[in-house]
This record gives sequence, C-alpha cells and structure tokens, in this order.
Amino acid sequence: MIHYIWLFMIASGVIAAALQGKIDLVTMAALNGAKEAVAVCIGLISILVFWLGMMRIAKDAGLLEKLAYIMRPVAKALFPTVPTNHPAMGYILSNMSANLFGLGNAATPMGIKAMEELQKLNPDPKTATPAMCTLLALNTSGLTLIPTTIIGIRMKHGSVDPTDIIGPTLIATFCATSFAILLDRYYQRRYRKKS
Repeated sequence: MIHYIWLFMIASGVIAAALQGKIDLVTMAALNGAKEAVAVCIGLISILVFWLGMMRIAKDAGLLEKLAYIMRPVAKALFPTVPTNHPAMGYILSNMSANLFGLGNAATPMGIKAMEELQKLNPDPKTATPAMCTLLALNTSGLTLIPTTIIGIRMKHGSVDPTDIIGPTLIATFCATSFAILLDRYYQRRYRKKS
C-alpha cells in the first residue's frame, strides 16, 4: 500500500511541475535530495560506529550481561509467556538494551530475531501472540536514555548543543512506552476474557 502512496506523491509532483513548466526543478530537487541523503548518512555513520563500538566494548566487558540481568525481571513481567531460558528472551533483552541507547539500527536485527523465536512458540502461526504484540508496542514506543541517532543528526546540522535533546527525549519516550504498556495490558486482559 505504501508504494502506491509514494507513487502518487512522485507522479503528482512531476505532473504539477510539468503543468507549470518547471520540470527542471524536479530534476534539481531529486539530485539535491540524493546529495543531502548521502551527506546525512555519512555523518550518521560516525555516530553509529562510535556507539556500536561502545556497545561492543560494553558487551566484551560484561556490562550488557549485567544490564540484561537487571532488566530480566522487567522483561519477565512484560513477557510472562516466554520461558526465561528461551532464545527469544535473550533477543528481547538485547533489543531493549539497544533501544535504550538509541541504537534503533542495531536493535532492528535483534527485534527481528526475537520475533522469529517468538513465532516458534506460537501455536497459531497466522495470528500474533500477546508476546509479539508486546514486543511490537515496546519497539514502536522506544524508551530511549541516549538518543544517539538524533544527537548525530543535530551534530551534522551544526546544533550549538546537540545533547540538549536528551531530557525531552527521555520524558517523551517514557510517556510513550508507559502508555504503550498500559494499552498492551488492557488489550491482553480483554483478549483473555474473550477466550
């Protein structure tokens, strides 16, 4: 469906430019957009490499295991149907840790692996389990302590203080995650009453 929306937006923009006799602006905008995208990506690579390196150091030093140990009771409460020693729980904890540090790009593969492992526990492969819905809700709301990607974008565009976004991001993501968990629990209780 989304590809139809993009097709409509591109086609309507080209048609509108052609009707106004400004088709050269479309070409210029496409080239400038591509140039800016490459520049932003290169700027973000340095930030992501730094934080991924820090995550690797933290993993090798055992800090991620300690963080996972601290987060395990929370994860167990959020995912009561997932066995504690199941691989899905490990991927869920890794995903949550990466999201806490604003490493959405690093969290995505772990989230996908967590979903694959949760699917193995699923008695009906055509329907998402409550644990899958919880993981999706947590990833969508994304509680973040350090928004590394946003800090990188702000640095790339010359922000005077790129880290002043940390407080508002923490408040916003805490509220979003709290609300996502409340809604998740509400719908899970409703689902259990129906079945």
